[in-house]
Amino acid sequence: MTAQPGAETASVTEKEIEDLKAHPTPHSLYGVGVKLFLEQRGTEAFPLILDIVGKHLDDTTMVAAAASMLWEYTARHDVVVILMRHVVQREPYNLPAKLSLANSLITTGEEAEGYGLFATLIEQNPTRRADLCENLSKALLDTGRLDEAIRILEFWHQTGEETFALVNNMACALQNVGRSREALPWFRRAVELANDKKRPAFGYAVSQIKAGDFKEGWHNYAQRDPIVDNEAWWFITLPRLRQGDDVAGKRVILYQEQGFGDTLQFIRSAAWLIEAGADLTITVPRPLVRLLAQSFPRATVKEIRKFGENREEGYDCSAPIPDLPYIVGVVSDETIPANIPYLRADPADIEKFAAMLPPGRPRIGLVWAGAQRIKAEFVLTDRRRSSNLQDMAAALTPLDATLVNLQFGPPHQQILAWEGQPIADPMRSVNDMADTAAIMENLDLIISVDTSPLHLAGGLGRPTWLVSRRDACWRWRDEGDTTPWYPGMRIFRAKELSFIPTWKEVGAALHEWVANWKAP
Repeated sequence: MTAQPGAETASVTEKEIEDLKAHPTPHSLYGVGVKLFLEQRGTEAFPLILDIVGKHLDDTTMVAAAASMLWEYTARHDVVVILMRHVVQREPYNLPAKLSLANSLITTGEEAEGYGLFATLIEQNPTRRADLCENLSKALLDTGRLDEAIRILEFWHQTGEETFALVNNMACALQNVGRSREALPWFRRAVELANDKKRPAFGYAVSQIKAGDFKEGWHNYAQRDPIVDNEAWWFITLPRLRQGDDVAGKRVILYQEQGFGDTLQFIRSAAWLIEAGADLTITVPRPLVRLLAQSFPRATVKEIRKFGENREEGYDCSAPIPDLPYIVGVVSDETIPANIPYLRADPADIEKFAAMLPPGRPRIGLVWAGAQRIKAEFVLTDRRRSSNLQDMAAALTPLDATLVNLQFGPPHQQILAWEGQPIADPMRSVNDMADTAAIMENLDLIISVDTSPLHLAGGLGRPTWLVSRRDACWRWRDEGDTTPWYPGMRIFRAKELSFIPTWKEVGAALHEWVANWKAP
């Protein structure tokens, strides 16, 4: 449930909440709950939902509605398992409920029970086998079990009917396992079969980019609908900037889309628009405002949420920041803008953080986890791309170097349980990405999983090592230990779900790097 572009979503009123408490129905519970989640009021929605469901456990439709919301808008899949077990216990012939339970079991790590339930459902429901295979293969993809997904889908392709979901799942599985060129005909077929062409077309585009087909891939990528948190931002309704448009003398808005990493990677091309004569405004969330204002002093940089409150006249066009490779004509590795460093830290901030850090060199920055998002479509990706401090530091230490924490968000708390080699922690004094950039300018190497600080380090031109999950993001291609996006970056690629073997590989390389390091 998302608002249409330009629409206003009414806030949940106290009367609506009180009416829900007094006379709950599955429909009203779902309606009010979803609106609360969309308003970023999840801490209020979660206990409200559980309280109402706890008083109406005999209403399985109510329980299922609650489970659906928690699956979609929280990471509490453990609670979803409890709720769906309750529904299945009361309604043992409820196939959708059993299917939801099987999916949530696999998601929470109870794979044996989840797979067993899927096998039973497929055996008992021969007319629903395609649907069940779609769900099972999707669950395997979401949890990173790519080889198993491909085996099931190959078997089905030989013996079963062709459906959009099965074809699309095969395309995604091949791309994720590093066989992007093989995935392309599957994506093309998925587009042919789909009622909504945009979903497989987006997958097709990123698979083209991952396979190195930049010219067509970036063009197709720029045909997507912007993936934004607030579709009511007025500047989205402006004409969308396209390749070949004359921007000289035009007022252009670039806006945040998708994650911080996308903005930090692709904002390098803002310089191209400025040089072409654009009067440029960049709108991003607060943590990026000061960094980009320092980095692009000839642009106007504004906080996106405040900027989106009231319409401003006089602008000619807008573009989501990830459109920039298409707009500036990136058609090959050689045409990627190489203006590194294109991000800048403030010299006074660099000095301030230098005084906070231990004097010992070399200094090595560590990031072991991505941001913890709550929507279901992101939660499992975050789990696959993230590790933990214990696994990372145990493989890297002891080391004749100063370790520096760059981890942000809830995973930062893992430092409290770490009892090994000391890790300096300047992140307690960080307020935004400009502060993090200043810390990085005091470091000799940054080691990070695939998350936004990695792109910050790359844009600053700092020596950086990426530890990539097995189903590597499309921007890192299918193979190789370097990337044209950041020439100073080295890539270590996980070959299985666990990061532990890769951390050991990184640890061996790091000890060699430290032994050969010389002060600049």
